[in-house]
Amino acid sequence: MLSTDIVIEISRLTKQFKDVLAVDKLDLNVFKGDVFGFLGPNGAGKSTTIRMILSLISPSSGSIKIFDKDLLTSRREILKNVGAIVEKPDFYNYISAQKNLEILAKISGKEVTGKRITELLELVGLQNRAGSKVKTYSHGMKQRLGIAQALLHNPELIILDEPTTGLDPQGVKEIRDLIIRLSKEENKTIFLSSHILSEIEIIANRMIIINKGTKIVEGEVGKLLNPNVLKVSIEVDNTETAVNLLQTTVWVKNIESVSGKNINITLEQNDIPSVNKYLVENGLNVSALVPVRSLEDYFLSITSNTR
Repeated sequence: MLSTDIVIEISRLTKQFKDVLAVDKLDLNVFKGDVFGFLGPNGAGKSTTIRMILSLISPSSGSIKIFDKDLLTSRREILKNVGAIVEKPDFYNYISAQKNLEILAKISGKEVTGKRITELLELVGLQNRAGSKVKTYSHGMKQRLGIAQALLHNPELIILDEPTTGLDPQGVKEIRDLIIRLSKEENKTIFLSSHILSEIEIIANRMIIINKGTKIVEGEVGKLLNPNVLKVSIEVDNTETAVNLLQTTVWVKNIESVSGKNINITLEQNDIPSVNKYLVENGLNVSALVPVRSLEDYFLSITSNTR
């Protein structure tokens, strides 16, 4: 069971850039132990919000509390316990990953032991390349090294802004697995901004979707996706007959589309066996019946109404 302790509490947060209202009276709560997905289309205000949380820019109005302290008055104390990657991390390319972390640890002003650096390189899966120059690293390896850098001072809260941008599928999986490890094994609270909706669906327990700087919805991923009502793709040998039959049933809430041999419908999860049986009993060959409800469907459905 997750904690009810609030790690980030944002209230009516607003940022105005001349004629552009980037963030508009935004409210959100992140609880201890959350992997919190921060979603929104390009230009929604995500990066601006993250920069305000990290005190890189000042809000026009509203408040940010982290660890139950006001960011405006306790900035230094708060940021000592926050690690972050904003955009892509930068390193000294002509020295090793190990040496980079040693230098960055000294710059941070906090004592970090050699043992801690070794542990971090192992945590992010770079122990076998610790002595290699960073210029020889792939983009995904640099991202993992960036996460190690963010963890140098052992923060409780980790903020990751689009950590998988530009990565190939293997790199995305490596970052995803690392985030899961940080949450489950290191007990970190993670605030994760991402455009890869399927990744948020896999790793986040709570999320918010914003558009035009305003909160559209916030809550538990599982509840927001409403698993009881699904979009289902049915592949049959005769779509015309199938559509006529489906229109007469009490189970089908809506016929979304018909393409080739596929029919997309909306219905409750418990009614899937009844629909399948009904079509077969009426002489149709059902080749596939696949639920396709996903975070991407949900995201598109609610952001399209606010554009």
